[in-house]
Amino acid sequence: MSTETEGDAARFPGVDLSRPSAARIYDWYLGGAHNWAIDREFGARIETMLPPIKALARSNRAFLGRLVRAALDSGIRQFLDIGSGIPAVGNVHEIVRQHGADARVVYVDYEPVAAAHSRMLLQQEEATGWAGIVQQDFLAPSAVLESPETRRLIDFDQPVCLLLIALGHFLGDEADVPGVLDRYRDRLVAGSWLGLSHIACDDATPEQQEQMRGGAASYQDTSNPLWLRDRAELARWFGPWPLLSPGMVHLPDWRPDVPDEPLSEEEAQARGLAWCGVATRPD
Repeated sequence: MSTETEGDAARFPGVDLSRPSAARIYDWYLGGAHNWAIDREFGARIETMLPPIKALARSNRAFLGRLVRAALDSGIRQFLDIGSGIPAVGNVHEIVRQHGADARVVYVDYEPVAAAHSRMLLQQEEATGWAGIVQQDFLAPSAVLESPETRRLIDFDQPVCLLLIALGHFLGDEADVPGVLDRYRDRLVAGSWLGLSHIACDDATPEQQEQMRGGAASYQDTSNPLWLRDRAELARWFGPWPLLSPGMVHLPDWRPDVPDEPLSEEEAQARGLAWCGVATRPD
């Protein structure tokens, strides 16, 4: 074990340091510092196989920012971000603070390192009065929704923006994501939003489809195997809730800050590698 991992093993007891972690790999894609050598090595290997992967991660982060701002502009003041991962630039509470809104944020992640870093960041930024972290699994909705921290910060009699950003592709079919989402949706009142993004390749070039499938296969060696799904399957995850405009689209196409602005070459290469959408509970 390297000196790096020896130190972190002491700080985060119980964390598996022998396998790459999806949360830490994503942090590396975004240029973060909360990752270990095993994560960086794996991420570099995926980048060789799928060159637009870092651009895809940045595009996903940008989508999150536009989604949160749109929810705030619509009057939503509560956010439940499940699978929030390791803190990086553009976290939900940072967007809320920049917006100047009086809102509440609950991050949820089952990984000890992600939860520990989130807790540390919120304390350092003196945001614990209105933002918190719950270390729990998406697949345990009762534990998430009834957590003392969730109950402290979220009023389920008011609209909530439920976020599943880049989470679903780490859940296999046996997880029954649509069924689990039903249990979350049942707790949310009219005017609530559900926003999600998911890696895919059904609208990619044949070369990228092959690259994406190869990358997904490589993730089987991590603590978070990866599944690819198509647009039609993901649309069903919203259940009976209608999609907000512009519907189920690629990440850069969901309410861009500057409509019709050309994408960079990297963004264009990554465009067809994920779907996203936002739905609302009707009255």
